[in-house]
Amino acid sequence: MPWYLRWLAHGFLVVSIVGLVWISLELRGSDAFVGGEDEGVLTGLRSQIADLEKANASLKSELTILERQRQIERASYADLARQVKELTHENARLREDVALVQAISAADSKVDGVKVSSARVEPNSVPGEYIYRIVLLQTGSRSKHFHGHYQLVVNLLHNGERRGMTLPGPGNSGDAPYQLDFRVHQRIDGTFRVDPGAVVRSVELRVFEGRQSQPKLMQTVTLS
Repeated sequence: MPWYLRWLAHGFLVVSIVGLVWISLELRGSDAFVGGEDEGVLTGLRSQIADLEKANASLKSELTILERQRQIERASYADLARQVKELTHENARLREDVALVQAISAADSKVDGVKVSSARVEPNSVPGEYIYRIVLLQTGSRSKHFHGHYQLVVNLLHNGERRGMTLPGPGNSGDAPYQLDFRVHQRIDGTFRVDPGAVVRSVELRVFEGRQSQPKLMQTVTLS
């Protein structure tokens, strides 16, 4: 039986009990019943009230069990959703690894340079927080390490206005989390935050070599 029907039944039983109690009180003061007949009616009413109270207690117990089952189902659903999310991320990571291996082993990368093997940006569970994962690959001979830093330009929409946010901020390009140093490839994992009311449209990746002011590589990641 659906939970709302059970609650209706519960209400009906309560009303029935109250009604029977009222009837019994009326009968006590009524002149229509006398002697043993009056006592017999009251005894029958008391028996019915006792039965209804037992049924009411049983219904309350069933409702408690149903509520516990619903809590267990909610917990199971949340756990299942968490597992699906973890598997989705793991699958994306495996795809990135496959793409990286294919890119490293490609025979047509004759020119020395840097390319993006994979890039992903998505909202996190915390409102306004985004996570990003980028894999950079050095092409060509790879005879020396690539040294430099990267920069993110977050393009967002806030209160109907388009805005841009640069990470790291001006004068902070030397911050350790944004430094690059690799010979074959480098994975970049990080997070950034925007106003919870803002919507991130895209993120532009800029890679700088050494102390150069012009980026060696630029690529935009669009969020769906």
